[in-house]
Amino acid sequence: QVQLVESGGGLVQAGGSLRLSCAASGRTFSSYAMGWFRQAPGKEREFVSGISKSGGSTLYADSVKGRFTISRDNAKNTVYLQMNSLKPEDTAVYYCAADVRVGVSSSGYDYWGQGTQVTVSS
Repeated sequence: QVQLVESGGGLVQAGGSLRLSCAASGRTFSSYAMGWFRQAPGKEREFVSGISKSGGSTLYADSVKGRFTISRDNAKNTVYLQMNSLKPEDTAVYYCAADVRVGVSSSGYDYWGQGTQVTVSS
């Protein structure tokens, strides 16, 4: 069992930046691959980015590639999502999730945080 708590969301103007954090507690953080997903009102939850247990492998959705960077600090039990050049279409609730391997399907993740709201104004 692992508990996840996201933070760092907020309101930002288009072109701005935010850094999301997801702090994990419970079982060994380094045993889990981590993912970031987002869900906008009226839309399906979608994959944003993922990172392997060691941090050596990352995945990004095409819509965020080149603008977002995922990283993790296993000593601090935390995964980050640095979001630059934000666009209004990035507005959503952002969730972190944990599973034994990184993947793009939300159904593959066993543990989820409560989410943090990101709003990008035009």
